[in-house]
Amino acid sequence: MAALASFVLSGRAAEPSATVASVPGEASANEPIFKKSSELKWDKILPDLGESSPEICILHVDPKTQATQLLIRTPKAIHVRKHWHTANETHTMVKGTATLACDGKRAEISPGEFNFMPAKMVHEAWLPAGSLTFITVDGAWDINWVEGPPTAADLSRTH
Repeated sequence: MAALASFVLSGRAAEPSATVASVPGEASANEPIFKKSSELKWDKILPDLGESSPEICILHVDPKTQATQLLIRTPKAIHVRKHWHTANETHTMVKGTATLACDGKRAEISPGEFNFMPAKMVHEAWLPAGSLTFITVDGAWDINWVEGPPTAADLSRTH
């Protein structure tokens, strides 16, 4: 098995790090936040894939717990290789149908459907082109690749 690589997405490209900084211009924990889609800042998750890279938008980071809400969109279909997160993670599909696999099980989730991944559970996903996923983690957002991050060979892969 390849060495475990650990990356934290800091609102920019995937880069080694220990924590996730709060979102610039973020309101304090005691103020409501309203964001229009035109105000969202999207960053490439895998810059080496260029325009085919999935994109991430960090919506909110709790300043005390680092719990994070974010969106991921995919311009191209992609297989997200096996990985895990330090915190519990949820996925809610907004657009597209994803296939997730973990612990020997596979499931599809469609718009409006939800799943929960316990902290440190190794999982992988297949996302269609044009998908949009709302993700929450109850701690800092990180991604720990088991066999390395997706490459161009993972684009348009189906399960």
